[in-house]
Amino acid sequence: MTDIEIAQANVMQKITEVAKTAGIPEEALELYGNYKAKIDLGNIPGADEREDGHLILVTAITPTPAGEGKTTTTVGLADGMTRLGKNVVVALREPSLGPVFGIKGGAAGGGYAQVVPMEDINLHFTGDFHAIGAANNLLAAMIDNHIQQGNELGIDPRKITWKRCVDMNDRQLRMVVDGLGGKPNGMPREDGFDITVASEIMAVLCLADDLSDLKERLSRIIIGYTYGTPATQKPVTAGDLKAQGAMAALLKDALKPNLVQTLEHTPAIVHGGPFANIAHGCNSIRATKTALKLADYCVTEAGFGADLGAEKFLDIKCRMGGLVPSAVVVVATVRALKMHGGLPKTELQTEDLAALEKGLPNLMQHVHNITDVYHLPCVVAINAFPTDTKAELDLVEAECRKAGVNVALSEVWAKGGEGGIALAEEVIRLCDLSASENLRANFTYAYESDMSIQEKLDAITQKIYHGNKAVLTPAAAKQAKQLTDLGFDKMPVCVAKTQYSFSDDATKVGAPSDFDVTVRNLKVSAGAGFIVALTGDIMTMPGLPKHPAAERIDIDKDGKITGLF
Repeated sequence: MTDIEIAQANVMQKITEVAKTAGIPEEALELYGNYKAKIDLGNIPGADEREDGHLILVTAITPTPAGEGKTTTTVGLADGMTRLGKNVVVALREPSLGPVFGIKGGAAGGGYAQVVPMEDINLHFTGDFHAIGAANNLLAAMIDNHIQQGNELGIDPRKITWKRCVDMNDRQLRMVVDGLGGKPNGMPREDGFDITVASEIMAVLCLADDLSDLKERLSRIIIGYTYGTPATQKPVTAGDLKAQGAMAALLKDALKPNLVQTLEHTPAIVHGGPFANIAHGCNSIRATKTALKLADYCVTEAGFGADLGAEKFLDIKCRMGGLVPSAVVVVATVRALKMHGGLPKTELQTEDLAALEKGLPNLMQHVHNITDVYHLPCVVAINAFPTDTKAELDLVEAECRKAGVNVALSEVWAKGGEGGIALAEEVIRLCDLSASENLRANFTYAYESDMSIQEKLDAITQKIYHGNKAVLTPAAAKQAKQLTDLGFDKMPVCVAKTQYSFSDDATKVGAPSDFDVTVRNLKVSAGAGFIVALTGDIMTMPGLPKHPAAERIDIDKDGKITGLF
């Protein structure tokens, strides 16, 4: 059976019953039909007084076309812990329509480790992304209208940094010229679109504590600069345009976390969805903190490899939210490691210990980053495939044990929570160890806030990517000086980088060394509270592949959707 067929065959519980499992009273739910609900945090009595549960982060090795199964492992781990009698809530990101219709297909887990209703979650869900796009584009419209109506703030149209957005892969919109057709249609200028998940509004929503914080963050968004020389031009904010109130009104409901369930009825909070290669790649702080108050264990994920999602989770989200994981899971597959060892995708079915050994440094570099840079307890989860041989699995386990890290076989795709029990037992052991020995006190960031922008980029490049240094282009160097002069240099750095390599070159698989990372653009996301560094040829608006997933998605006369995955 395909993922969507498994999901459609599942008998879901009413969301009110799932809420009871999580200790959420019915008055705290805003129902979206029978199987989805928004959570009104203000109506959960005593939630703020409850002690936080253990935070468990699931990350992965560097992605390959062979797949890693991070979301699947996250869901299966939570179900495995539930089977062991633990009180668990899983916290995930919402899928973007870009990859759903692009390369990856659906993103709600896979096999017998999924969150449901799968079709709803992968498509429009509760409308959060539409609200984010509307708020983003309202601000864009107000910028151009302000210029059209006399430009009292003196905005330089050539220095507008705010882009419009749409939640779809559409390379045609990366760079556009708009306002054509004469004065009634606005001022002609260069413009462009980001995908919604790369919008600063998405980051703001995911990092805001509450509605007041959301509104304040929105007001701080910098949309561009005034006329003048680099020394005299000033940043213009959404607050200057008086846009924050209307934007917050559009986002009022989107700010509330969404409650769904796994196939085994474990409560799941799915909220927010920034990409980890072009944004900070984590679900919302509100979702994570809610799960920590509701359960003894919150299992969450961060996008792509540990060099992207986990780095940003730990250096940005944990820093801003005051969070520290009790344990980290690094997901790997034998197939993907063999690809990192140079084996082509067509030959992954056969045992190849030489290729596996050559690819293992990729896994070990991610593991060492977690244990040696962030000083967090770690376990490697091998997402099992039928073609994995005992000799291959033994080799991975032996290499991990040399690093003092245990390995657990995960069979959640085929067996659901039952296949995640071994991993769950090791994660619970690490959480108990973390609590008894106060291991969370050892947690450190990859860089400190008082470092310069260059020093932060160098620290990430050297400690996390294992490269030489970050090289700023002349344009990026000017931007770094301007941001420093404006007082933004103490913010965390969010690096936008290819997900396929530790370096900024997607062709350098495995564990490359002796490379520089080229930073071509720096811009401040003052509302989110971080600086975005664009490296290599990374784009904030992806394109569709030659044969997009959209070609395989269909719906029949009865409304049944097929082809999502």
